[in-house]
Amino acid sequence: MKQITSIQNQLIKDIFQLQEKSKARKKNGLFVIEGIREIEIAIKNDFEVYQLLICFDLFDADKLNNLKRKLSNATDLIEISKEVYQKIAYRESTEGVIAVAKTKDHSLATIQLPENPLIVVLESLEKPGNIGAVLRTADAANIDAVFIADPKTDLYNPNIVRSSVGAVFTNKIVTAASTEIINYFKNSNIAIYSAILQEAVSYYSVDFKQGSAIVMGTEATGLSDIWREESKANIIIPMEGQIDSMNVSVAAAVLIFEAKRQRNTQKI
Repeated sequence: MKQITSIQNQLIKDIFQLQEKSKARKKNGLFVIEGIREIEIAIKNDFEVYQLLICFDLFDADKLNNLKRKLSNATDLIEISKEVYQKIAYRESTEGVIAVAKTKDHSLATIQLPENPLIVVLESLEKPGNIGAVLRTADAANIDAVFIADPKTDLYNPNIVRSSVGAVFTNKIVTAASTEIINYFKNSNIAIYSAILQEAVSYYSVDFKQGSAIVMGTEATGLSDIWREESKANIIIPMEGQIDSMNVSVAAAVLIFEAKRQRNTQKI
């Protein structure tokens, strides 16, 4: 196994750039995964692990033997010192193992959906933590896809990987322009339900049993006009307190599980 003990090593510098810079991730088609659970979830969902870096001061060799059985023979295994690990590790709580993996294509052309799909659309969300939280909910509800419209941060941002707890690997995800996504929904007979405050009906009064896309915007500015104009219905979660909105990830969970409730009731 190759060993690296210097933070000046070029590979270590490259991995640090993958952690810090979206441009580096996009240019190289690579990103970083930290933690045994997230790495195993990525492998299970057909992400190709290019390199695995292990710090044996922090990581149990027995765990490595178990992990190696799941890796491709092409994966490059590298032992690194604790100093090197601390240089490239992004998370504060650490396990001593980092993977460099290849990104996937998330264009519209790659998506395959079942009949009457349930989809969540996130338009122009900027906070990676919110995106990651919605991806966790999407996985928990086992919805058919998450579409990220007009993305403001790349999908392999380390904060999305961390906050999604690996759900960024388990969901079908599309990133595209809003206009492209809307045209796709029209051609696929998928109804658009836009979550906004104005001229909206209560979320539990609409029928999510057909092909449905629940569209969420930012808390600060909400959805753009294009989504409002193409919406079959604008939906709202009634607020009974003094605050007129909630965190987008919480609102998404409420709407997703109402849609799932309706669909599960239909099956009984």
